[in-house]
Amino acid sequence: MTDIGLSSQLTAPLSPDARIPLIGFGTWQLSGDEARQAVSWALEAGYRHLDTATGYGNEDQVGAALRDSGVPRDEVFVTTKLPPDHVGRERQTLQESLDKLGVDHLDLWLIHWPPNGTAGVESWKVFVEAQKEGLVRHIGVSNYSLDQIDELTSQTGVTPAVNQIKWSPVQFDRDLLEGSRERGVVVEGYSPFRAAKLDDPVLTGLADKYGKNVPQVIVRWHLQRGVVVIPKSAKRERIESNIDVFDFELSADELTAIDNLSEA
Repeated sequence: MTDIGLSSQLTAPLSPDARIPLIGFGTWQLSGDEARQAVSWALEAGYRHLDTATGYGNEDQVGAALRDSGVPRDEVFVTTKLPPDHVGRERQTLQESLDKLGVDHLDLWLIHWPPNGTAGVESWKVFVEAQKEGLVRHIGVSNYSLDQIDELTSQTGVTPAVNQIKWSPVQFDRDLLEGSRERGVVVEGYSPFRAAKLDDPVLTGLADKYGKNVPQVIVRWHLQRGVVVIPKSAKRERIESNIDVFDFELSADELTAIDNLSEA
């Protein structure tokens, strides 16, 4: 079991006075009582970053678990996302998310996918206004290319703080990571285990070396690369295991070996 609050010690900067925890708890495909219980376990285990979305249909359960946890609201970083088919209903969707989550602001609001394959400039303008009004502390995107991010910046003068994308050892993209950082965009990875080759000898060898399991090695790799990771599980033991990654550190050569799995 990880000490409560320990996960918050590893963060990435979003602005001069705000940071995002590098480990979050993902809630995709969790619903009903299962979602509420999983989020409760996550908060007990020390997660202080919760990731949901309007499209997941579980914002009310995430909010209930947060309220019942006893963890102060200002200690938990809450993210949700606007579905691309809600273009034109951004403010209504935001208010619905706030109501379901039972909070008066979001820490991060993302455009979930590029609307109709476009950058979604008009939606982004609404996001910018919501941030100015204090309803959202930070705004970002998900599944965007660097060109689409550049279009938002050029049209509004505001660059997304975060781009949440599918990310795992086999999807490591140095150019994308460096390009994002040059723009001041934090990369946040979802589905860290689904695309990974969990039986790869590099990963299993490192797990054996450090007395860990492969998912823990993958989470640690994200952290040391400064990429936000949001593992998801409905099982308490896996929720606790995925955040139990603070008692070992990968070497520079080991990080590079994992990076190179994207070329295998």
